[in-house]
Amino acid sequence: MNLLRGVRRWTLAAAVCVGGVCAAATQQSDHAPSSSIVQVRRLTEDQYRFAIADVFGSDIKINGHFEPEIRRDGLLAVGSSMVTVTPAGAEQYDMMARSIATQVVDERHRESLLACKPTNAAGADSDCAARILSTTGRLLFRRPLSADELKQQSAFADDIAGKSKNFYAGIEASLSGMLVSPDFLFVVERGRPEPGQPAILTLDAYARAEAIALLLWDSPPDDTLLTAATRGDLDKPDRLARQVDRMMASPRFERGVRAFFTDMYGFDAFQTLFKDTIIYPKYTQAVAADAKEQTLRLLVDHLVRRNEDYRKLFTTRRTFLDRRISTIYHAPVLARGGWEAYDIPPGDARSGLLTQLSFLTLYSHPGRSSPTLRGKAIRQFLMCHEVPAPPPNVNFAIVQDTSNPLYRTARQRLEKHRSDPRCAGCHQMMDPLGLALENFDSSGEERDSENGAAIDLSGAYQGKPFIGAEGLGKALSQDPQITSCLVRRLYSYSVARALTAADDAAIAPLLRRFNIDGAFRPLVRAIATSDAFYRVQVADKPAQVASLGSPGPSGDATP
Repeated sequence: MNLLRGVRRWTLAAAVCVGGVCAAATQQSDHAPSSSIVQVRRLTEDQYRFAIADVFGSDIKINGHFEPEIRRDGLLAVGSSMVTVTPAGAEQYDMMARSIATQVVDERHRESLLACKPTNAAGADSDCAARILSTTGRLLFRRPLSADELKQQSAFADDIAGKSKNFYAGIEASLSGMLVSPDFLFVVERGRPEPGQPAILTLDAYARAEAIALLLWDSPPDDTLLTAATRGDLDKPDRLARQVDRMMASPRFERGVRAFFTDMYGFDAFQTLFKDTIIYPKYTQAVAADAKEQTLRLLVDHLVRRNEDYRKLFTTRRTFLDRRISTIYHAPVLARGGWEAYDIPPGDARSGLLTQLSFLTLYSHPGRSSPTLRGKAIRQFLMCHEVPAPPPNVNFAIVQDTSNPLYRTARQRLEKHRSDPRCAGCHQMMDPLGLALENFDSSGEERDSENGAAIDLSGAYQGKPFIGAEGLGKALSQDPQITSCLVRRLYSYSVARALTAADDAAIAPLLRRFNIDGAFRPLVRAIATSDAFYRVQVADKPAQVASLGSPGPSGDATP
């Protein structure tokens, strides 16, 4: 049966962009004052998955492919406001929606996931359908359904239930329509004029709830937060703070921290990471997944559970190992399965974030290390510098030829390459940082020579000499660019847009406070409870956003 043919046609038409802004079907809620759409952004793949798990349970399977996300101004979160859904992507969303809805109403899940049981499952039950769709729709759309929306959804469900003589077929059809609605697939930020200041817009109650939840949990608001929004609590500083504290005390906050650093550090690149297994037989896809997990575990432990100074990440000897990674670290094989905390012994070459497998492997070539890629990553991801692309027609032959007996080490090859004046400036920014990590090959394993020649780990940063990863980590930990980058990236991630000079007033006190102790948790809380976080930056010309209405029984929805 194809119960959703009409909804599918609606979906393909709905996923469009107008004037560079993705359109969404967004009717006004009965509970929301008149407001204007100021930004629309697509849910990320993780946010989509978390939303389904949070609403329906983690055992609901999601089968399908997500369209790629784009990185802008250093973050995927910023790029999310610049992407749309292609027809092929809409088909994938439709397929996933139908699969999810089918699982929700099956005999295994329906009693625990649906708000009521019909008086007669062999036909329509308007009251029960309305209750289910109102309850579930509120969580999926991150706001209460309007009276018209609920009426349309219920009527659609009743129509399908009557034709199929199956109450659950009607619920399945309506839920599928909600799951392909732009109200679910897109985050819609609505601004309303501040009292007495009509020129200033601030997010309305439900947009506030969504902004808080995406920042802290990387997922939509829960029932408690939506209820607080309905009561108007999120407009009151003390009640807003209580909600933020509640959410930061939840295990889901760690999920939000992971999401931010995955974005900031460019860990989405793990999806396409490849190593030459002939050269690096220990490095497998499982090791790549573990490398990412190792760093995220360290970040959560250091910043959330232990509340340590962010800058100490660059010098810490604490890490986490499992069996696969312990072999690359040449550490004792762990007695138990899973992950264990591990303190790297004094004198070991590994020290701090930059010697984690994630960084060393992600920013290297498939068959050789790369001081340039590693140095570029430090500049871009940790210091927020823009590193220009290499000029056209540059000859990289010397750098790539690792068998040249005259230039046996990467340092020697890069020194020769920098003799080209077109390359000298950029490489001088990157190479001295990356060369300090040359005692780790592309798989992250330690070495002391390349092609039989000893590796020189000496370098200088801001006029001060250092040696190796430990010296580089200490130098970076003392550089205010490290803390400035973290604060600015987090704020940009929070508001999901590129920063402008107008944001400096909001960022300055955050940075002053963060420079004192480098504490991450208070930084996140300060953003989530600040007035500036909820103010909307209005463009000179308002964005043109199409209104597409709500999905309903258009076309042939007959079994």
